[in-house]
Amino acid sequence: MREAILVINSGSSSIKFALYQPATNALKQCMRGLVSNIGAQTVFSAYTDETGRTQTEHDIDAGDHAHALQYLLSWLDSRQTDLKLIAIGHRVVHGGTKYVRAVKMDAAVFSELQALIPLAPLHQPHALHAIEVLMREYPQLPQVACFDTAFHAGMPEHERRFALPQECEAMGIRRYGFHGLSYEYIVSVLPKHLGASANGKVVIAHLGHGVSMCAVQARRSIATTMSFTPLDGLPMGKRSGAIDPAVVLYLLARGMHADEVSELLHQRSGLLGISGVSSDMHTLLSSDRQAAREAVAYFCYRINRELGSLAAALGGLDALVFTGGIGEHAGVVRKQIGAAAAWLGIVIDDNANKENALKISAGSSKLPVLVIPTDEEHVIAEQTLTLIAR
Repeated sequence: MREAILVINSGSSSIKFALYQPATNALKQCMRGLVSNIGAQTVFSAYTDETGRTQTEHDIDAGDHAHALQYLLSWLDSRQTDLKLIAIGHRVVHGGTKYVRAVKMDAAVFSELQALIPLAPLHQPHALHAIEVLMREYPQLPQVACFDTAFHAGMPEHERRFALPQECEAMGIRRYGFHGLSYEYIVSVLPKHLGASANGKVVIAHLGHGVSMCAVQARRSIATTMSFTPLDGLPMGKRSGAIDPAVVLYLLARGMHADEVSELLHQRSGLLGISGVSSDMHTLLSSDRQAAREAVAYFCYRINRELGSLAAALGGLDALVFTGGIGEHAGVVRKQIGAAAAWLGIVIDDNANKENALKISAGSSKLPVLVIPTDEEHVIAEQTLTLIAR
């Protein structure tokens, strides 16, 4: 039988999955898929890697994540009879100060990761629930947690700290950074696309429903926009991004409860809050409403502010990389960002940009601008294989 690693990336209403086979000096993806809209009209989709052809796409009955996982496992057992699972790798958003590399799950680790739920309330519970279900279903199978925070663990001390008393630092209140699995994948392929410049000063913009940017040098994290939680930094689909902390104090003093403020900042802000139309960038770009245009313009403006900040942290800029759902597909957004970044010497090639080409900078641009699809699942599979091999 062929050995395989199952990768699970569990979100608030969906579960991404992928199967990888260990091969000589490489990992081969043999299947990927998605269980979407869990709790409503749930759709199960599976694809082959070689052709991208849909193997299946159909509605299933999955009232919660546990039922969705059970359906996925049953489907895999019935379709992949020649595969033997040797491990399951999971994306876990927050590893705190302790977990700065992948770790094999056990009861003690699970308990410690549960304590971090308040730092990533939209993500951590779903990842841990998936781990709990699969540890129960496969008690002898290694379960490995791979962390979004780990990539940023080596940031300089001045980037990790807040201007708070030392006792706050001792409590773990610091800048962690997120989207680390995505950034780790991007830096792993930079040499193929940038050659020697891959070790230079690069800003990566992970633009999706969650949004962050990261400054890297020598392919290591130097600074990033998210901090203590994934709420900080840039405006996102429904999340506010950075705001004056006194706004929270003001709302509390006006009688709002903490959970109401949390719901406001996590679920009713960002692109949705500004536009009043949608949290989805494609919907906003298709809308003829002025508020939708203003939301897109604000989004691009804030990205350009952070681009300047991250370039300053690096002391210059050698390349800009777009990734994530918006970064990979929204040429209008990339064009606006590129136009505002002309002061850095960036010039976007309109035709390449419209085609979502790998390189979208013009020949006259002083630095390359790339569009690289991310692959967090591949990083999780690699980290899982490395850990169980040890």
